[in-house]
Amino acid sequence: MQILSLDTSTQVSSVAVLADGRLASEITMQARLTHSETLLPHIEQALQMAGVKKETLTGLAVSIGPGSFTGLRIGLAAAKAMSYALGIPIVGVPSLEALALHYRVPGVTIYAMTDAQKRNIYVETIEWQPDVDGLKMAVKQPVAVRPLSDVLAEAGADAENGETVVLVGDIVQKKLIGSDGRAGGKIDVPAGVLLPPPELVLPRASHVAWLGAERLARGEADNVMDLEPIYLRKSEAEELWTKHHAEDEHTVVDSEKTLNADEAHGRREVSR
Repeated sequence: MQILSLDTSTQVSSVAVLADGRLASEITMQARLTHSETLLPHIEQALQMAGVKKETLTGLAVSIGPGSFTGLRIGLAAAKAMSYALGIPIVGVPSLEALALHYRVPGVTIYAMTDAQKRNIYVETIEWQPDVDGLKMAVKQPVAVRPLSDVLAEAGADAENGETVVLVGDIVQKKLIGSDGRAGGKIDVPAGVLLPPPELVLPRASHVAWLGAERLARGEADNVMDLEPIYLRKSEAEELWTKHHAEDEHTVVDSEKTLNADEAHGRREVSR
């Protein structure tokens, strides 16, 4: 099995190739370049480093959010185009669940978080539980858009109750850690809540690849024509348009739409 995986859910551009059950190559870069500038060159480089030709790929895995609207669209468009052109299956992997692979150990409560703008974050609370086949991912609280302050207070309460709590995701880098990679960012972190080192904070396409590979191995795949990102909220342009057309009852969009986790993500447990 040879799988190409992409994660463009944040400012990080990450591309990986799995070949025969091993990580053959990975490029993960955080720069001021846009995904439209970096993604295709990274795909070419990752395939070349892995010694894999795109014609021999057997599957594609792509991060589907939540996250950056533009980044998700670029990554998904590239993955869907390759899936269609090469005639290979594609699977969408929720971004926050891929982040949880940084801490695939039992007994840890993982708050996977990415920036949702306007002092809000996308957050999902996850833990790994022992299973007959190793470890399985269990979602304690499904993905939602919440104020960062509320989530930090909840994480602090979990830590006070004796849980081992760790925060991961780009919001940790943006708001919670200083330039030295330690606590001391723009917002204080509750006592007892752990911040990972910089290399264990941001998304990695290899995580998307491992989760995608498990679905592909079970014979699962998404429909290349209707696979869509998980947005959870309206884009800035949609919000402005709705605000300016609020007097027209036919243009109002329900901003309180709730996603059912099972419907949005499919199967919510991953055996490892």
